[in-house]
Amino acid sequence: MNVRRLIPTAALATATVLGLTALSGCSSSDAADKNSEGKLDVVASFYPMEFLAQRIGGKNVEVTTLTEPGQEPHDLEISAKQTAQLENADAALYLKGLQPSVDEAIGQSGIKTKIDAASLTSLEKHGNEVGGHAEEHDEHGSEEHDEHGDEHAKEEEGHEGHRHETEGGQDPHIWLDPVKYAEVAEGVGKAFAKADPDHKATYEKNTAAVVKKLTGLDTDFKNGLKNTESKVFITTHAAFGYLAERYGLTEEAISGLDPEGEPSANRVKDLQEMAKADGVTTVFYETLVSDKTAKTLAKDAKLKTDVLDPIEGITKKSKGDDYIEVMRSNLAALQKALGEK
Repeated sequence: MNVRRLIPTAALATATVLGLTALSGCSSSDAADKNSEGKLDVVASFYPMEFLAQRIGGKNVEVTTLTEPGQEPHDLEISAKQTAQLENADAALYLKGLQPSVDEAIGQSGIKTKIDAASLTSLEKHGNEVGGHAEEHDEHGSEEHDEHGDEHAKEEEGHEGHRHETEGGQDPHIWLDPVKYAEVAEGVGKAFAKADPDHKATYEKNTAAVVKKLTGLDTDFKNGLKNTESKVFITTHAAFGYLAERYGLTEEAISGLDPEGEPSANRVKDLQEMAKADGVTTVFYETLVSDKTAKTLAKDAKLKTDVLDPIEGITKKSKGDDYIEVMRSNLAALQKALGEK
């Protein structure tokens, strides 16, 4: 695993499988209940779910999003109005483990079709933050750190209990891996077809088109990041674990899975030393969370800063109008920071 020492949050502790199994209660006769315009009413939890619902559903669905553009999705609290929207919807598309209030509201609702994106692909645990240097340096030990080997070994041993207590929960950021996101898209297409069998052929066609675009995106990332001078990048928010693993990179996060998490002084020191040892040039930050910590670290370590967007929402600050465009912008930013050969 290429993602190291990320801080988990209690909200991400479990990714219970709901997904398509929740659709079993819908028979062909009652599954196609629609609004007055004859469309399937779909409530999407946040932008990556909205994107799939719109692209796969096309003109046959009406999509409402619970998370407004520019709103931090992790902190969303469901309003009474949104609860009513859920009760009146035909389907809900969400990612269990990312937004606790959404999980609770959908779980308690009487909505017929509940589609949990987390159940449509495999989730992984992505580490935690502990003291000491980055694992790669602990394991392989460059000469400049050898003299401190015994000291760090004792330090790691002392942190072992803490390591297990704070080990990361399931990482929900599956949409940042085009391969996993394509798996989710396929599951959503099947769910829509089951909920609205009259338009099954259209959903299948639209799903194939989305998967084709995501496959092309995967190829571009694979080729674009294959030959770079460095394989390590620093982010404020540990959102890119799946992307890092997919393309042979290593993400070092200032905070953890919680975008508002504060790093310890030891963590900041470790990152500064690691950046120098691994030739890191850039500290990435995102548009929906404060960039203060990233810019402070960059200034102290004499590094550049740039945006690496976790695409949790599209705003005027986004470097693209949709998921595909912003992902290509992310690829360009990584190539520049890692030193494309």
